[in-house]
Amino acid sequence: MIAYVEGRVAEISGNACVVVTEGGVGYEVHLPAHTLSRLPERGGQVAFHVRTEVREDALELFGFSTWDERQTFMVLTTISKVGARTALAILSQFRPDDLRRLVVEDDVLALTRVSGIGKKTAQHIFLELKYKLKVEDLPAGMALAGGAAPGGVFRDALAGLGNLGYLEDEAAPVLKDVLRAEPDLDVAGALRAALKALARGR
Repeated sequence: MIAYVEGRVAEISGNACVVVTEGGVGYEVHLPAHTLSRLPERGGQVAFHVRTEVREDALELFGFSTWDERQTFMVLTTISKVGARTALAILSQFRPDDLRRLVVEDDVLALTRVSGIGKKTAQHIFLELKYKLKVEDLPAGMALAGGAAPGGVFRDALAGLGNLGYLEDEAAPVLKDVLRAEPDLDVAGALRAALKALARGR
């Protein structure tokens, strides 16, 4: 797998550029909008952390200016119904720390600002991000911007299950499935549904 590309810009087209390495090999690399906007003119030097996505009919390279952004792209593509193009669109709108802040602040509707993502899809993606994204990596001072309160149905219900003696590794996947099926549940409703599901599984 190609994980890093360094060279000069040969062409820029759409959301991608062609990077020619010192050895004369050219790679087409798809980029987030903010990275694309800062590209040098043709002939300028660039370097990208790359994620190689392989499909039956294509092999595509997605490039990022930081390793953190590449890893966040990989997290996004593990979410069902989120392909590489959708993940790139999300990272064109939000940097990794922006996504962590949205999780901390429980701002699910912010994801609807991404073209092609409606409210239901945003709720699905957001729930997965709450479970998979490492919010502890958020720099001090970015969390709770604007006075938003932490918490949210997932974290509060998970804490409630913990108080009832359930381990997080056991409770979190069940709770995630419950909220994916019924995203409008409040904490009490999520707890009841999760407890029923956990009881059936034991």
